[in-house]
Amino acid sequence: MLKELWHHLTGRRHKQFFFLLLLMILASFLEVVSIGAILPFLGALTAPEHIYQQPIMQPVIQILKITTPEQLLLPATIIFVISAILAGIVRLLLLFVITRLSFATGADLSIDIFHRTLYQSYEVHLGRNSSEVINAIISKTNTVISGIIQPALTLISSSILMIGTIFALFMIDSMIVFFAIFGFVLIYLLIIQFTKSRLKENSICVAKQSTNMIKALQEGLGGIRDVLINGSQQFYCQLYRNSDLPLRKALASNTFINGSPRYVIESIGMVLVAILAYSMSLREDGLSTVIPILGALALGAQRLLPALQQAYGAYSTIRASHSSFEDVLKLLNQPMPSHVNNLDLSPVYFNSEIKLENLSFRYNNDSEWIFKDVNLKITKGARVGFIGATGSGKSTLLDIIMGLLPQTIGVFKVDNRIINNNNRKSWQEYIAHVPQNIYLSDGTIEENIAFGVSEEKINHKQVKKAAQQAQISELIDNWKDGYKTLIGEQGARLSGGQRQRIGIARALYKNAEILIFDEATSALDTSTEKAVIKAIEALDREITILIIAHRLTTVEGCDQIVELENGAIKNVKYRNLVK
Repeated sequence: MLKELWHHLTGRRHKQFFFLLLLMILASFLEVVSIGAILPFLGALTAPEHIYQQPIMQPVIQILKITTPEQLLLPATIIFVISAILAGIVRLLLLFVITRLSFATGADLSIDIFHRTLYQSYEVHLGRNSSEVINAIISKTNTVISGIIQPALTLISSSILMIGTIFALFMIDSMIVFFAIFGFVLIYLLIIQFTKSRLKENSICVAKQSTNMIKALQEGLGGIRDVLINGSQQFYCQLYRNSDLPLRKALASNTFINGSPRYVIESIGMVLVAILAYSMSLREDGLSTVIPILGALALGAQRLLPALQQAYGAYSTIRASHSSFEDVLKLLNQPMPSHVNNLDLSPVYFNSEIKLENLSFRYNNDSEWIFKDVNLKITKGARVGFIGATGSGKSTLLDIIMGLLPQTIGVFKVDNRIINNNNRKSWQEYIAHVPQNIYLSDGTIEENIAFGVSEEKINHKQVKKAAQQAQISELIDNWKDGYKTLIGEQGARLSGGQRQRIGIARALYKNAEILIFDEATSALDTSTEKAVIKAIEALDREITILIIAHRLTTVEGCDQIVELENGAIKNVKYRNLVK
């Protein structure tokens, strides 16, 4: 899984990780030096004559022009202090780089997931719960940072540090070090064996319940009006509680499993040092020759045991984050549509007509047909109304015309050009859509009409023109801040009719050649609806308008009225156009 994640990182991140690896090796080397430097330091402190007589020290003694054993103390102290400071600085730098690189990589992953998710087809979005995606982008990506990337880097760093420390300690007393390391590693392996099933269960619980928490929040806060009216606060509080408590319990269990071995190992380590000190004091040479060795072993243990605990903690954290990591990888592995990176998209020209030939659609092989064998021709510039009972297939048919859904059977053509994956994006450039439920961002009127356009690129004249055509400009002009008026989340400060008219203005702002209204005027009062419909009918005849409506009065001025029933075209009425 880490190898799979590696392929999602950029070349720049790869280079940074290789630099980090070199920094880890340097930190390990300096730790070895600091452990080695304590031997001459403690030796010069307790038995300078013994150090002075060592053959390995003679080149140093000659370079520094030392004439008596007592003169070794100052240079030994300086060397030990410098090595300790350098080791500390590099370890601090290593911590900084690991932290920064982990979070920078997490940002890359989060952005990549959002990017890939937004570019997925409408069909994919229909079959997916938004709370799962939101949780993966925000919460589970953070889990990957703190539960996978950082621990993996810590595991590598600790392993390199342990190898260097063990090598240094072996040079001092191989037999003692061998049995100590063997004992500590055996204890951790036993702990891993006993805790791996619990960590796996906790991992699944955290991944599942974190999504349920987001879902409870979205539903409770998203439908706050109904929640307040129905008095269903307790239901959503309980729904949240049922997810939150198991999640916290699993996280607490992971934290305990992660940290608890440290105290056992430290206690055992202290006991071993005491036994070692006692046994070595019984040697004939006495304590003066033992203290340097004992000090080096103690310093090595002080470095080794935390590194061993860090390695185990990193491993257990990775195990505990496994399920969240899988969910993030699934979203990272979403295939990008071909048109995203294809700069040579096949162009589509709309000069004559749209044709649907023997068109049928269903969502999958196990579902029922939404409609079958639909044949329809729409002339450029026509006003076409679609009527029919709920479930007759009106919205799905227009979703196919908009290129949001691919037909299951049949042909969809524009000017005798078949619409497919290679040219669907080009076709959508002609289209603007006004749904029944308008999404409004927590911004200004102007930003919502020019939706998806950065503030500095908004065409203010076009915004005002679209507002006039949507019969809402007079109302906006009467507000204190005009087009800069903040409308609140989901247009909370607007009426239903005002929200709908802003949605219509948004479609008109795009200057599209095909306008599609899906029950877009249903929230308007009769007089406002008539004014909006009149404005729509007065638009340039180069613009083709498709309208879904339940009320016949909404489409009575259309050139062509298509009635659907039970997934088929029941009747087509023509007014101003020849068949």
